[in-house]
Amino acid sequence: MDFQAGILQDGSPMESLEKQLICPICLEMFSKPVVILPCQHNLCRKCANDVFQAANPYWQSRGSVISGGRFRCPSCRHEVLLDRHGVYGLQRNLLVENIIDIYKQECSSRPLKKGEHPMCKEHEDERINIYCVTCEVPTCSMCKVFGAHKDCEVAPLQTVFQGQKTELNNCISMLVAGNDRIQTIISQLEDSCRSTEENSEVAKRELCARFDALAAVLEEKKSELLERITHEQGDKTSFVQGLIRRYKEQLEKSSRLVETAIQAMEETGGAAFLMNAKQLIKTIVEASKGGRLEKIEHGYENMDAFSVSLEHLAEAVRALDFNPAEEDEEYFDGEEEEAEE
Repeated sequence: MDFQAGILQDGSPMESLEKQLICPICLEMFSKPVVILPCQHNLCRKCANDVFQAANPYWQSRGSVISGGRFRCPSCRHEVLLDRHGVYGLQRNLLVENIIDIYKQECSSRPLKKGEHPMCKEHEDERINIYCVTCEVPTCSMCKVFGAHKDCEVAPLQTVFQGQKTELNNCISMLVAGNDRIQTIISQLEDSCRSTEENSEVAKRELCARFDALAAVLEEKKSELLERITHEQGDKTSFVQGLIRRYKEQLEKSSRLVETAIQAMEETGGAAFLMNAKQLIKTIVEASKGGRLEKIEHGYENMDAFSVSLEHLAEAVRALDFNPAEEDEEYFDGEEEEAEE
């Protein structure tokens, strides 16, 4: 963690330091931080365990042996491999713990400065300390008693602050879980695309092997059928690749929204936070509900339909097609009639 760079970029060293000590999962000060190797990012041990359990729902002991697992770092998405000890096998970051202890001691001895709390615009000497539920804005006590909000319903600022901050934190968790699901779908689509290409190559080789045995009379029909396989492959891979691009776009938008929400969670002032929190929560909820993309059907990548049987007479080759069951029956019925005559 580059503490020095953060301190130089911010006018208040303590505020800059505090941002460096926030867990990206719970958005609170680190508690028993651990080092996630090899990316060196920090998480609370409990948060790391929650992420690990979510990524490995079937992780459990088998007799005296406990299998390892893996999960992705929420800061950089680097894949972290764990041994049989799980999260408890990660090294604790004692340096970060000592810095947090020093920071808490400094904060406890630091007096509250005037101006750190937002003041009312109508009553300059009054701090914004309540929340108008009717108008959905933070305000001061004087505005409730004598001002524009005297007939409105109000609530303690801290209560609304904690409620909406909890709601926003739940929204972030929902988005993160949705991103993991999208990433899984993208991986499945990429696997499907590769399987389609592999199966297409297998179908081509089989088709070539059968047509080569029939010599020149089959060459024209072979080229026609190969072109159809290639066209089908192109249609399927183009469709799947299009889905991959759309899912990646949705993942990128969702990731940007997560970053915006995390930045909002770093706001410690209740009034300043509430000025933007409601709209942000509404945006996240709308984003999580909309934009459900389509998926491919099971067996979409199969190319089994592109298979022919070459157990026909040379006169029937020019009528060959994929799955020519009906035409074969008509052809052999005609032969039987000729034989009977």
